[in-house]
Formats: sequence, structure tokens, C-alpha cells
Amino acid sequence: MPRLSDDLGVSPAATRSARRVAAFCLSLIAATALVACGKSEAPAQAGGGAPPPPQVGVVTVAPGDVGLVTELPGRLEASRMAEVRARAAGILQKRLFTEGSDVKAGQKLFTIDDAPYRASLESARASVAQAEANVTQTRALADRYKPLVAVNAISKQEYDNAVASQKTAEANLAAARASVTTAQINVGYAGVTAPISGRIGRALVTEGALVGQGTATELAVIQQIDPLYVNFTQSASEALKLKAGLASGKYKQAGKGSASVSVVLEDGSLYPQTGKLLFTDLTVDPTSGQVTLRAEIPNNDRQLLPGLYVRVRLEQAQVAGGVLLPQQAVTRSAKGDTVMVVGADNHLTPRPVKLGPAQGTNWVVLEGLQTGEKVMVDGFQKLPRGKPGDPIVVQPVAWQAGGPGAQAPGAPASAAAPAASAASAASAAAPAKS
Repeated sequence: MPRLSDDLGVSPAATRSARRVAAFCLSLIAATALVACGKSEAPAQAGGGAPPPPQVGVVTVAPGDVGLVTELPGRLEASRMAEVRARAAGILQKRLFTEGSDVKAGQKLFTIDDAPYRASLESARASVAQAEANVTQTRALADRYKPLVAVNAISKQEYDNAVASQKTAEANLAAARASVTTAQINVGYAGVTAPISGRIGRALVTEGALVGQGTATELAVIQQIDPLYVNFTQSASEALKLKAGLASGKYKQAGKGSASVSVVLEDGSLYPQTGKLLFTDLTVDPTSGQVTLRAEIPNNDRQLLPGLYVRVRLEQAQVAGGVLLPQQAVTRSAKGDTVMVVGADNHLTPRPVKLGPAQGTNWVVLEGLQTGEKVMVDGFQKLPRGKPGDPIVVQPVAWQAGGPGAQAPGAPASAAAPAASAASAASAAAPAKS
């Protein structure tokens, strides 16, 4: 059967060329259609795919009286301590107390062999009796000679000798009586008593030991542990700044009377009872530049022990109209300290501020912020990167210390509690919602 190309007079080469042209036209039409679809979809993507403003954590500025709380290392010490020593030499016969118990002042603790001292007491009493007899004899002789010398029956020299003998006898009597008193004191020293009330430790000697021979042997130690002293140090420069602030009116006295003191134990827990500051030393340690302070802490339940290492929280003053901000909200540089303030239109604006002392994980802001302003605390990593000066719009959400990503890096656990309580008093905060 003859082919169509042959019937129509069309050559095979012409047929193949026509097919190529048709395929090219179809490809061109498809590409044009795709470009047209892309152009029609681009406006839709541009209108509905813009990212929302980033969420950032903020706190609301609420000025108030902010306490300047300082946390310093310290060590506990007994308020009174006395060494029980043997004041009489002899063999220790008996211990009369329970080690580790509470004792009262004047309570007998040890007995020392007092036989030698009782013998000395009896000898002294005998000397008194002898001296009294001599006084009686010499007084009678002087009384007899007195009328005789008036009539020149005896010489005045004899009378003077009789009077001198009487006075010598009286002096010997006084010395003998003093010897009796000394002997009685030594007998009393044989019974060792507690010099103060407090808790007594272990006995340092045992029965049968020779004590008080040449030196006053230490027998035990009594410590009064209610209340306790806590000694701690502070930088002299910080103490001077505090005094200057109080003198200028920048700070005001915290409360009435002595400053309040709290104790943080080694495990980070807060001791339930508060104490008071007793004094600040007048001299500065030349080697460390520190000044020593002492506070008194009640210890009714005997939970605290002398020598224990603690941290002391001391409210030394208050800042009127101060603001407490987390340290992560403040940017510090050579040009000054700044914070990011969220305006009414949710635009971020840098604001220079004047900082006071640090308080735990917070800064005390003295100047630069107004009541009700919102300060950015968290979400700095979410801010878009652009040219300096470009406006940045954010979506502020309330921030709370301890929330996700909210706590400042490296914040100590011991300072978290006061920081949180102070932040709640200085700013309105609620849990952040992502």
C-alpha cells in the first residue's frame, strides 16, 4: 500500500522538520504559561507571607523604695567563750558534768584533791589564834605602863617599846587572818566551777591527771551560742560609697535602729530568724582593703554552731524612687549604660540610664526611666538585623524571672530568692506566653 507522503508528494525530511517546529512551539507555550502563573502568585505571597513582629519579654517600670541588700561571706562565732582552767594544783578527782550539755554559771564541774589546801587552812587558823594571844598580851602590857610613865615610875623608852610591841602583834594578827582567807580561796579553787553559762564541750583531761602544776591547765571550754555573732567583711570602698550616699540624701536609712541581717546557710536555705547589725569596725585591713562588721543572730533552737561558714544578707540602706531591673536588660559599654524601651507603637528605643549598686541578679536604676514604661528584658536574639537606626517593631509580652530563657546567666541560687521578691515589688510581671 503506498504511504501518504508518497501520495501527497511530501518527502520524509520535510515531515521530520514539521514535527520539530511543532514540539518547539508547544514548549514555548508551556514556559509562557508558567511565567504567567508565577507572576500572578507573587503578589499573593508578598501580601500574606510577611513574618510577624518578634515577641520579647518586658517588665513595667514601677519606682519605689528599693532596699540595697548586700550578700557577704561570714563565719559564726560564740557570743561568749570561756576556758575552764585549774587554778589549784593537784590530782583531778572527779568530773561532775555531761560533755556537750548546757551548764550554769557557778555550777561545779571538777573536783581537785584539796587535802593540802585544807591543811594549810588549819595552819593559818592556828597562826591567827597565836597572833590574837600576842595582841592580848602586848595590849595589857601597854595599858599597865601608861599610868606608870605619867608618874615617872618607868622610863618613857620602856613605855614606847610596849606600845610598839602591841602594834606589831596587831599587824601579825592581820597577816594571819589574811593567810586564812588565802587558804580558804585555795580550798575553793579545788572545786572548779563554770565561769559563764553556756554549752560545755568535751573534757580535755581525765580523772587522775595532775593539773595546775606550774601553769593553769585547761580543763574544758564553755561557749554561749544563743545568741551567736557572725563576723563578715566588706570592701572599704563600698562602705565609703554607702556613707557618702546617706550623707548626700541619695540613700536613706533602712528602717529604724540597727540594720536587719539574714543568714544563708551552706545548702542555700535561709535561716528563719533575722538578726541585727552590731557595729562596723573603725579600721581597714591594709592587706585586703576590707572592713569588718559584726551582727548578732538569735539561735534559740541551737541550729547554728560556732565556726560555721554562712552568707550574710544585709540591707544597709534604701533608694527612694529606685527601679530594680534584671542585669540582662542593661547593656554596659564604654559610652554608658543603656536599656531598650518599648514605646506605645511597639518600637524599640535605646535609653541611657544611671545605675546604682548591684543587688543579686538585678541592677538598681537611679535615673532614666519613668513610671509605666516597658523595658525589654528577654528576646534580644529574636530581633531582626538591619542598618543602625532602622526602626524595630516588636510584640511585648510580660516577663517573669525564672521563666523559659528568663533568668540571667550565672545567677547564683542564693541570690535568686531576694532578686525575685525584689523584682515583683519593682515591676509588674506575668508568665511569658510564646
